[in-house]
Amino acid sequence: MDEKGTMGQGRPLPAPLPDLENYVVDFDGDDDPSHPYNWPFTVKIYTGVLVCSGTFITSLASAIFAPGSDSASKEFGVGAEVGKLGTTLYVLGFASGPVIWAPASELYGRKLPLAIALLAGGIFTIGSAVAKDIQTLLICRFFAGMCGASQLTVVPGVLADIYDNTRRGIAISLYALTVFVGPFSAPFIGGFLATSYLGWRWTLYIPAIVSLFAGALSVVFLRETYAPVLLMTKAAEMRRQTNIWGIHAKQERMEVNLGEMAKKYFTRPLTMLLTEPIILLVSLYMSFIYGLVYALLEAYPYVFENVYGMKPGISGLPFIGLIVGILLALAFILLEHGSYAKKLIANKGVPVPEWRLVPPLIGAPVFTIGIFW
Repeated sequence: MDEKGTMGQGRPLPAPLPDLENYVVDFDGDDDPSHPYNWPFTVKIYTGVLVCSGTFITSLASAIFAPGSDSASKEFGVGAEVGKLGTTLYVLGFASGPVIWAPASELYGRKLPLAIALLAGGIFTIGSAVAKDIQTLLICRFFAGMCGASQLTVVPGVLADIYDNTRRGIAISLYALTVFVGPFSAPFIGGFLATSYLGWRWTLYIPAIVSLFAGALSVVFLRETYAPVLLMTKAAEMRRQTNIWGIHAKQERMEVNLGEMAKKYFTRPLTMLLTEPIILLVSLYMSFIYGLVYALLEAYPYVFENVYGMKPGISGLPFIGLIVGILLALAFILLEHGSYAKKLIANKGVPVPEWRLVPPLIGAPVFTIGIFW
């Protein structure tokens, strides 16, 4: 359409569609097999395994460099504190990435951000591995962390797309397992690699290779799970089949407006954080726990190497105790989920947030006791 509001060649605009809503595609009821809720169980399982494995890889990559940071510092002639920034900047990348990946997953679906981030994260990690100076290593670590944030941001959305309220809690619990087991596995894996003939660079090569492999698998095998984007695909197919070009999905009406995106993904969450006491307290608590995880990654090896005389790699084995604790917590959550499911059925499928508070009410004091043990 040109500036005069015509179709070109002097043709006027055609008449508007009589009722735009009649041209909007939707799913064929609650039991539509194309809706992710109704996918075969095997498809849901392999989708969950695929996205959670990506989460494990990026979580592992966040801390696997830590055991080799001292060797890298010596090679580049900088202080040990500077070398440890390789882990710090990766985690800062985790914090920065959601600003990109959250809106991308709602505009373009889940598959594209996950696959791109795994491939890009692998490339940046290779950049860290081949770095000739500390600046390159640290910059690449930051951007690798920013890419890794895609797994932490988008994967819960994937699981929410394919599982209803009855099973979603189980799926999210298994996802949370990969978030924490990854960094707790890193000290002994990275420690043995850094002290072997392979050297500290292989603490970066290995996660890079695995990340690229997982990204390739996502490109080939991961199915799109975001319902609005699936409806866009359905609408495009119907347009081709019928030549009725007014057929569309509601998602296609969305316009990329930077102001609205900033309001939705930055201003609004920040406002909720500052004005909702529950959100503020839970966020502070989870931030403390997550920060403590990475503090332990530096403290444990130091204590067990310098106080107890353990060798690198061996000094990371005490983290197995933390992994066992996480597995026990997962078992408790899965056992408690049965009672949650019964309440959900009795309440006609309407969830009540407070029903989820039983595990945290028990876990919070146990966590505190564990710190002082």
